[in-house]
Amino acid sequence: MSAAVARGSRLVPPAVAAVVVVVVVCLAGSARGAFHRQLSVELNPGSLNPPGGDLLHVRAVGANDTLHYLFSSQGAPALLLLHTDSASSAIKVNWTQFLARNTSGGLWVEPESSLLFSSALVFSRLLEYDDVNDTAEPTSQFFPPYDLQNFTWSRLNLSDSAPNALLCGGVAQGSLCLQLAVFGEEGRGQAWPRLLHSADSSQLEVRLDNVPPRSPRSRFLLELQEVGGASRLSRVDVRRSIDDEFTPSIFKVSQWVSLSNGSSDVLGFVQWKPVAYRRSRPVLEDATPCRHSEPVPGSGDSVASSSMLIRAFFAAPRSAGLNVSFGLAGEPFYNSTGFLSWTLLVGVGSPPVDAFSPLVIGIMAAGLGTPVVLLLLGGAYVCVRRRGGANAGPAYEPIN
Repeated sequence: MSAAVARGSRLVPPAVAAVVVVVVVCLAGSARGAFHRQLSVELNPGSLNPPGGDLLHVRAVGANDTLHYLFSSQGAPALLLLHTDSASSAIKVNWTQFLARNTSGGLWVEPESSLLFSSALVFSRLLEYDDVNDTAEPTSQFFPPYDLQNFTWSRLNLSDSAPNALLCGGVAQGSLCLQLAVFGEEGRGQAWPRLLHSADSSQLEVRLDNVPPRSPRSRFLLELQEVGGASRLSRVDVRRSIDDEFTPSIFKVSQWVSLSNGSSDVLGFVQWKPVAYRRSRPVLEDATPCRHSEPVPGSGDSVASSSMLIRAFFAAPRSAGLNVSFGLAGEPFYNSTGFLSWTLLVGVGSPPVDAFSPLVIGIMAAGLGTPVVLLLLGGAYVCVRRRGGANAGPAYEPIN
């Protein structure tokens, strides 16, 4: 960068330097966004209308690898992500075994040797508690949980224009909906929280709509289970930023990462901003913070029994679970609007990282550059004044 800013021994003005930085950032973003995957969608591969729910397969093919996204409503909703090192790998389903809750081997990838990484995210339970003292501490006063494996789920509603699918289940007179979107290139969501995604990720939006609260002070938690094979570790990292251009007032991002045992390499991730929204078309006042618990190892067999997708693929699953709670002390309760939406990304490799936006870089350059310009102008003015005074004659003529 010094070569771009310095010319000989003279400095390029700060405004020009800011333009150079913005151009470099834009070019870097274009380079990152150049990677593309070819997407194809198949509903219930090998079956016309299986009983009990649907299985969506989205195939994302790169130059020499493939991502397979499998989204199932057979039991608790689950998203299975498989990464292979072959551009021609395929998914096979034995529906007799798939629909049998007590057997594995109903779903596999061919060739099996091409599999690099496998992980699943299961939405297991919806929890509700009575926040009597408005502390937003879910320690007591819990109502009986909503077990999502027992829901009656709608058939998957597929979009005609993009690989998007909507799944809804009834909760009393309301609904819990999951909206899946799979991406073939880098971009950003159009609605808040406008998460940055890559060609190696998908997005899930969770919506809780018109669910009758069981108390006037109800708050909700969502229980998630991450499922993988042996020799896996998971943790939640929180990254901070000073840039909130795309998600106003939010300066953090949470990342639930899967690590290879004995290594710091990130194999896959679940990423979210710690914010939910109380209206379907929110304004800033509709944002409500959310928090997560630390991942706790769980029973892989228990999770597998709740989702046919997990049982069908993993012979010996290992799981870790956490809760995401919505609302803090003093925040409006759920019944203020009867709506909550929360968005997360699921992908392979390292999570997408938001760079400083050109707007923020421009503001920083202006903020830092303006004082420098004033100092330079002030110094030049003083030098000119002093040089002018030295060249001038004495103020008074000597007296003979």
